[in-house]
Amino acid sequence: MSGQEQKSMIVVGVDGSVDGNRALSWALDEAQHHGMKLVLVHGIDLGMSGADPYGGGYVLESLQEAGRMALEEAEVVAAARGVETEQRLETGSPAAALIEASKGAALLVVGCRGHGGFAGLLLGSVSATCVHHAHCPVVVVRPPDKVDD
Repeated sequence: MSGQEQKSMIVVGVDGSVDGNRALSWALDEAQHHGMKLVLVHGIDLGMSGADPYGGGYVLESLQEAGRMALEEAEVVAAARGVETEQRLETGSPAAALIEASKGAALLVVGCRGHGGFAGLLLGSVSATCVHHAHCPVVVVRPPDKVDD
């Protein structure tokens, strides 16, 4: 892929959460406005899949299926707006997947928070990690109640 081709893409973290969907919407607006491709990335935290008490990878398979569903839903939304997409389902740290995908991208877009509860504790540092380590500018889309007036 040429440098020019890579710079014409925006990477966005997709997890199906309200905050993730808000980031997707923001990224779609930018991609549509600038005629850019959107790279949809979902990272599966292996720490969560290691908690499978029954063996056989049931938890990992469930997380992979949830990731595929989130990516497919995001792709449907993007297609309805005429935005070209690429899907990436990565196993490992969501932050690491996003940082790797940011190489050569014009922009990385992430939500302020991921899933709530226990998963939120595991994923809460994704946006902060991306801000510090991404290979391109990062936009963190905050919830409306968190935006300063």
